[in-house]
Amino acid sequence: MGKKEKDVEKVAALDNEYTKEQYAEFQKQQKQLIFRRRRLAVVFLVAFVIFIVSGLQLMKDYQQLNAFKAQHADAVAESAEADKKLKRLEQDVALLRDDDYVAKLARSRYYVSKEGEQIYNIPELGGTTSSSNEQKQSSEGSQSQSRSSDQESGE
Repeated sequence: MGKKEKDVEKVAALDNEYTKEQYAEFQKQQKQLIFRRRRLAVVFLVAFVIFIVSGLQLMKDYQQLNAFKAQHADAVAESAEADKKLKRLEQDVALLRDDDYVAKLARSRYYVSKEGEQIYNIPELGGTTSSSNEQKQSSEGSQSQSRSSDQESGE
């Protein structure tokens, strides 16, 4: 290889019009090639930026869509619950229009009696109500207090 490089150095360029034209044409082609490469790089860069921006927007829209789907599911659940409550209230309204039911309700809740009727309050069997639980707790508390006072007096 070293020999060929030396041979190339020995070759002299002709200094005539044709070689000058060819050299100018070669320089022009090189400049056009560089210009095309730069233009292609700019086009790719612009396309890349457009794809990145579009991708980010698409991801944001996808996240927003998921949020809307979650809100929709919550709204559907609330709507179903509200429908159930509405049906229950409509049934209550229908029952309250019945005079026999209203009379029975008044007698059970407010201890209203018909003429000649006597009311006896009987605790429910099998089920405990919150008031009976409170009564049990208060009676247990009073029993423990009386035990502690008996022990103190006995000592």
